[in-house]
Amino acid sequence: MEVKKSPKADLENKKSVFMQIGLVVTLAVVLIAFEWTTTDVDVSQFEMVEDLEAEEEIMPITRQEEVKPPPPPPPPKVADVLNIVEDDVELDEELDIEDTEMEEDTEVDFSDLAMDEEEAEDAPVFFIVEEMPEFPGGEEALRKFIAQSVKYPVIAQENGIQGRVYVSFVVNTKGAVTDVKIARGVDPNLDKEAIRVVKSMPAWTPGKQRGKAVKVSYTVPINFVLQ
Repeated sequence: MEVKKSPKADLENKKSVFMQIGLVVTLAVVLIAFEWTTTDVDVSQFEMVEDLEAEEEIMPITRQEEVKPPPPPPPPKVADVLNIVEDDVELDEELDIEDTEMEEDTEVDFSDLAMDEEEAEDAPVFFIVEEMPEFPGGEEALRKFIAQSVKYPVIAQENGIQGRVYVSFVVNTKGAVTDVKIARGVDPNLDKEAIRVVKSMPAWTPGKQRGKAVKVSYTVPINFVLQ
C-alpha cells in the first residue's frame, strides 16, 4: 500500500529555506559576539573621589589670636605732703650734739664682746685640716686609753659576739668630744660600750686651719676580741 502524501506537507521542499535561516541566525550571533564591548572600571578613581570628599568634609583648623591683657594702670603718684611752719614758731626740742672724738690715749675695753654660742654651733665641720686634732699623748696614748677603758659586755661574751666598731665624733674648737655616733656597728651591746668609752675621753688638742681652731670630724676603731 503506498502512502499518499500531500506535496504541501513535504518538508524536503523547504529544506533549503531552513538552512538559509539557520545561517543568517548563526552569522548574526557571531557578529554580535565580535561587536560586543566591555568597559573596565578603575577602582582607584572611586578611591580618589572618596578621598576628595573626605578632605572636603574636614574642617580647617584655625588658630585664634591670643588676646593680650591690657597693661596695668600706672601707680598713683604720691604727692609729698609739706607742712609749712611759720618762722615765728619756736621749737621746744633742742638738739644736743655730743663730742664723740676719741683721743689717742683713750683705751677701749673689748672684754664684754664674746662670740655667741649659736655662731659657734653653726661653724662648719672639717674632715681634713692643716693641724689635725690630737689625743693627749698621741696615738699610742689613745690606744692605751681605749684598751684600759673598754669593758667587754657579758651578753656579748656569752653569745660569742666580737668585731670592730667604728665610732665617729667631732672635736670642737675647745677640744671637747661631741656628736658621738656609730659609723659602722657590730652588735647593739658592743656599740653601746664603744660610745661610752669615746664619751669618757679627756679633752683633745683641737684641730687648726690657718692657725685658727676649728671643728674636725674624727673616727676611731674599737676592736672587741674574745680571748
